[in-house]
Amino acid sequence: MTGARLSDTERRDWLRLSRAENVGPVAFRYLIDSYGDAATAIAALPELANRAGRAAPPRIPTIAEAERELAMGAAIGAKLLCVGEPAFPPLLAVLDPPPPLIWTRGDPGILHGRAVAVVGARIASAAGQRFARTLGHELGQAGYTVVSGLARGIDGAAHEGALATGTVAVLGGGPDDIYPSEHADLYRRIAEQGCIVSESPPGYRAQAKDFPRRNRLISGLSLGVMVVEAELRSGSLITARLAGEQGREVFAVPGSPMDARAKGTNDLIRQGAALCEGAADVIAGLDGIGSGMREPAPPPYRGPQASEADLKLLKTIEALLSPTPTSWDDLARAAGAPGPHVYAALVELSLAGRCELLPGGMAVSV
Repeated sequence: MTGARLSDTERRDWLRLSRAENVGPVAFRYLIDSYGDAATAIAALPELANRAGRAAPPRIPTIAEAERELAMGAAIGAKLLCVGEPAFPPLLAVLDPPPPLIWTRGDPGILHGRAVAVVGARIASAAGQRFARTLGHELGQAGYTVVSGLARGIDGAAHEGALATGTVAVLGGGPDDIYPSEHADLYRRIAEQGCIVSESPPGYRAQAKDFPRRNRLISGLSLGVMVVEAELRSGSLITARLAGEQGREVFAVPGSPMDARAKGTNDLIRQGAALCEGAADVIAGLDGIGSGMREPAPPPYRGPQASEADLKLLKTIEALLSPTPTSWDDLARAAGAPGPHVYAALVELSLAGRCELLPGGMAVSV
């Protein structure tokens, strides 16, 4: 999916396809690879969803709606970056699958440098915030861009420490969604000196369901993720898990067993995360990391067909799916069908709202 910068019309169609109902990053990649361009893929969506059992066609944003989103982005000075374009962040491009697009405010050029995510508890200790602020400053001085989520506590402290050298704030809402509101000034300074990143459209306000997606961007933009403080059930541990799945390094700051905010980081260390006592540990741990990262080859695909055998395979694959994530390879073995045929069937089922395609080649029933 690497190529030249999209034309204005191609960008509009890319946006429409990425915002279409049931089109996630996996289906988006399949559709672009299968049809060659977003406009052709958009035209094929109703038939694909119908063949998999959906009565009504999936909701696809109109041209006017896409142009309205583009105008809203331009009005706030945001830039839309599409995967495959030269300006798209290279670390995001190597994800499997990458996000189809992101909105940015500020300087998107810093998304091409070496970056480290620093995340942790919202209700953080004073010591933890001081550590995160110092860590952000020292990593910035060493040439790393610090990535975090603009949240209270550790996130905000890490951003503050790295402001002078450039920091990236990844939002769950749109690129103009300042949350929490008390970080309005910090948001403004990051937009002026660093970069704001979001997958959501301008004007969109974050909901709880959006933060795992935001966390995937935080880890995806980074060579490694540093967790400063985190309880056992926290979004920071989700970010660390996603980092491991993406092949990123995971670092954790040890803490007192008497502090609930150290239980998550201590558990990460037990599971194999690198123990970190300062920026030097992160820099040493990332030495040489990143040079070998390449965009993954797209899975072999097969153009959608409508034969009796293909329709039968759709029903077979749907019956094999369950609420437990199952790999595409396991589904292909169980169905006794070639992988590209199963991949095509899964995309059609997802467009019909009958399954969900997960990163890492997994699928679940819905």
